[in-house]
Amino acid sequence: MKRLLDCSASDFRRMTGKQLKQSIQASEGRVIVAEVIGEYAPLYPAVTNAELAAAFGADLLLLNLFDVFQPVVNGLDVNEPNQIVERLKQLTGRPVGINLEPVDPNAEQLEQLTVLPKGRMATTESLQQAGRLGIDFVCLTGNPKTGVTNEGIIKAIETARSVLGDDVLIIAGKMHAAGVANEVGGGIISEEVVVRFIHAGADVVLMPAPGTVPGVTLAKTEQLVRVAHEHGALVMLTIGTSQEGADEHTIRQIALAGKMAGADLHHIGDAGYHGIAVPENIMAYSIAIRGKRHTYIRMARSPLR
Repeated sequence: MKRLLDCSASDFRRMTGKQLKQSIQASEGRVIVAEVIGEYAPLYPAVTNAELAAAFGADLLLLNLFDVFQPVVNGLDVNEPNQIVERLKQLTGRPVGINLEPVDPNAEQLEQLTVLPKGRMATTESLQQAGRLGIDFVCLTGNPKTGVTNEGIIKAIETARSVLGDDVLIIAGKMHAAGVANEVGGGIISEEVVVRFIHAGADVVLMPAPGTVPGVTLAKTEQLVRVAHEHGALVMLTIGTSQEGADEHTIRQIALAGKMAGADLHHIGDAGYHGIAVPENIMAYSIAIRGKRHTYIRMARSPLR
């Protein structure tokens, strides 16, 4: 199995979820996941936000606010909606995944919550449809004001593993409170929750990067990452708090803190501009954790390879 750093589009096309996990692990903390919103107008209409993120060094592309029953990616030349994911993979040469949200009707609300369409929620039906769309990975997480809880995520992991098997990489966790009163700041995740995620079937545990959420320190994150690794899972540290729109110096600080904490994947969110991180920040993050060599190669590698 090649490390992801060395993979081309033809390698990604042959990978199962389990193989993708191994390829990420072999890259030793040098994998960038860029989140984009397809339903928004792209930053530059000539290309999709996903293509732009890929061009600036993203290894994996994560579609947010993506309704599996009404899929939309603005700027994409596709007449058949069910071909959207496959077309994005063809154009970018990258693995493509989606967020699905395990909304908990019993969540203790911190703020007024948003009502989500069924195609964005992590249900058996939406996961089945996601598999039909051809996703490479699914991220079970919550956007702001959605009422996603850790208990909801655990149930969704079990459902996702049952529906998708080993064909799709499963990432799970919270980037922020998601509107839930008793899962805030440093209490968003715990060692117990990490272990429960993994036992439920998560390949990758998601948690906030140090410095992105109040109370999420380097020391605390490092310990949680260690627990995940001891139980056989990888960890994705996230910027889900709009700091993807901060200055490059801040991005580099978060990147290096994430690397010191032991991140296997580094996630950068979609709120730098409308639906995408500041593209230069994707590149700055990439250079900080793996240098210009691997960043420029990823940026330049053709999807025809």
